[in-house]
Amino acid sequence: MSKPYVREDLVEVRESPLHGRGLFARQSIPKGTELGLCKTQPAKGQGPYVLWIDDDGEERYRVLCNLRFINHGKQPNVAYYDDLTVVTLKAVKAGAELLHDYGDEWE
Repeated sequence: MSKPYVREDLVEVRESPLHGRGLFARQSIPKGTELGLCKTQPAKGQGPYVLWIDDDGEERYRVLCNLRFINHGKQPNVAYYDDLTVVTLKAVKAGAELLHDYGDEWE
């Protein structure tokens, strides 16, 4: 795996109207932009900032970088991929909160 990184020039952590803190676009970001590669450690259980890579919950990681502040949304504008990169699914306006659909159990 490549060295973890976050495009701090594109994103920043701020208070979120949805849930605690969130990750927001510093500037307009085009569709398909890679925002970072998660810094992680293996996780055994559930908890804050634990990302499940498979549907069985067998492969899970605690996200240690600012990408952990991406909140849940049913209309996501970013996605975590299996290689632990985060990429924009559509163009994101400056100031918009970055959202990933974590599934129905997050409603």
